[in-house]
Amino acid sequence: MSNLADETLIGRWELDPARSNVEFRVGHFWGLITVKGHFDEYDGRLNLAADPAIELTIDAASLDTGHRKRDKHLRSADFFDAARTPQVRFVSESVVPQDGTLTVRGSLFARGRSIPLELDAEVHRVGEELGIKAATSAPHRELGMTWNRLGSVGSSSELLISGYLVPTG
Repeated sequence: MSNLADETLIGRWELDPARSNVEFRVGHFWGLITVKGHFDEYDGRLNLAADPAIELTIDAASLDTGHRKRDKHLRSADFFDAARTPQVRFVSESVVPQDGTLTVRGSLFARGRSIPLELDAEVHRVGEELGIKAATSAPHRELGMTWNRLGSVGSSSELLISGYLVPTG
């Protein structure tokens, strides 16, 4: 990955959902199995001149793990409670660009609660667009996602975003 000058980030950018992924992973069966899933519907934006500079909004009901019964349970009040709180949102509080990395601090909102999150996002120029890759760990129990049969579900989820930001306006 080439270094990205901070000036390259000037402007407004939107996550291209056709070429991006918003995924999650969580340990299950005491860490012996990793449940993987993704969200089909989301939008995100980056604008270092705005406040907040980064926003990601996810349709909680669009989650897909490839297992219909598990997906229904994850959408239920035991986890995302998608009927009552249909969106999961990340909103940045600070973004520091340096040498192709954005150091981001913000809040993740789900189920009517919020938790602080920190992450580093790798950003690189791809023609007129920006490639982005970010990962962080979120303690989902602090968001009220406490269902845990026999203690078999891990206490945090790994969240991953990869794809392309396209210029807007």
